[in-house]
Amino acid sequence: MKKYFRACMMCMTMFCAIPCPFHTWDDEARPLMTLFLPVVGAWIGILWTLTAYVIRWLGLPVMVGAAILCAYPFLITGGMHMDGYLDVTDAVKSWRDLEERRRILKDPNAGSFAVLACVLLIMTQFALFAQANDTANAFTLTLIPIVSRTTAGLCITVLRPMGTSEYAGAYRQGIKKSHIVVFIITMLCVAALGFLLLGKYGFASLAVIAGYLMHLRRAFRSLDGMSGDISGYALTFAEVCGIAVFSLI
Repeated sequence: MKKYFRACMMCMTMFCAIPCPFHTWDDEARPLMTLFLPVVGAWIGILWTLTAYVIRWLGLPVMVGAAILCAYPFLITGGMHMDGYLDVTDAVKSWRDLEERRRILKDPNAGSFAVLACVLLIMTQFALFAQANDTANAFTLTLIPIVSRTTAGLCITVLRPMGTSEYAGAYRQGIKKSHIVVFIITMLCVAALGFLLLGKYGFASLAVIAGYLMHLRRAFRSLDGMSGDISGYALTFAEVCGIAVFSLI
């Protein structure tokens, strides 16, 4: 149990910008980290929902509220997933050979494709939140990060990693088939509960999964393998798909 607790705290520390009181690192617990991605998603989602309710309670102007809700997922993760989104966009859009695409992926400098993609994504996310009305079920914002991180955990676990990715080393040696089962059951349960508790807003979970897999497929084929950057790339787009359901349905 101690190993699972350490893995949970490691996951919280790595994938959430909120300070964790139990900061620890254990290489033996590292393969268990991704199992707790749904927990991190739940924590991020609950705070996102509370932020939406506070905005409504304070009666903030629509544009101000939209800006806060738009910025929240980037700030709460320290920009980690957005960084992956930008890196992969530059690499995929370069249309170079595989070796050069992988080199661009690791390049710390942002190219024109990354800047354009960032601007368009933030504009889209802001516009969607500005479009949402006060009757939209804010608990959808709890559902979205859980599903996106569950999908990410499953894909990281089952897909072949890039040879240059950190997931290609000791991390892969600790993955078990039971991890796959946990992610699939979690995904099915969360999606079912989404429809049961949120009604039509449950479609947000399907939108997130579809958006993640659509972007993942393109990046995986272009870079010939899975990596943390690719997961962040797919996750960032997937959450915009979920937000679209929240705002437009």
